[in-house]
Amino acid sequence: MTRIQYAARIGAAALLVSASTACSSALGNVFGNVLGGGSQDMSGTVQGVDTRSQQIFMQQSNGQTIGIGYDSRTQVVYQNQTYSVNSLERGDQITVRLNNANNGSNSSYYTDYIRVDQSATSGGVGGTSSGSIQTIQGNVQQVNYSQGWFTVRASNNYIVTVSLPYNANRNDVNRFNNLRNGDYVRAYVVYYNNQRAELRNFY
Repeated sequence: MTRIQYAARIGAAALLVSASTACSSALGNVFGNVLGGGSQDMSGTVQGVDTRSQQIFMQQSNGQTIGIGYDSRTQVVYQNQTYSVNSLERGDQITVRLNNANNGSNSSYYTDYIRVDQSATSGGVGGTSSGSIQTIQGNVQQVNYSQGWFTVRASNNYIVTVSLPYNANRNDVNRFNNLRNGDYVRAYVVYYNNQRAELRNFY
């Protein structure tokens, strides 16, 4: 190998190393912006909520569905009202504030704040199309004012958790805010199952 050929090879190797370093630096900046410290907003459509693993499954605009962890501190806000994560319904359009998962969840993402941009139904979460309206009556066992739900010991002795809908009217909101443990209530609700229901209105 001549001295000129050797020098050419050394120069080419140096260019490759330089290009590789620049590329790695650029990729590092990209992933650092997405996964680094701080938070970012991401929008999509709710596909479901797994309360056991505490994950929200959200479909992004590109069709990909991701799991987002949450916990008891996560807020769901719609029209300046705060609700529990359990109130989210399949088809709701949401924007979540993402953070690196640091709450021990199975998800790569975690959110402490969810804004509902559009409800899936005109009746709010679990609208009337999701089930028939039934009555419930009994004594209040617990009220969570910040997340918008209360529990009732119904006539069948089951404890039922009743959530306020996104579009609860002012009278029902005032009635809810005045609830105390032990109060006797009667209401129209739509049941999700034997233990969960959504309020239609007090009567």
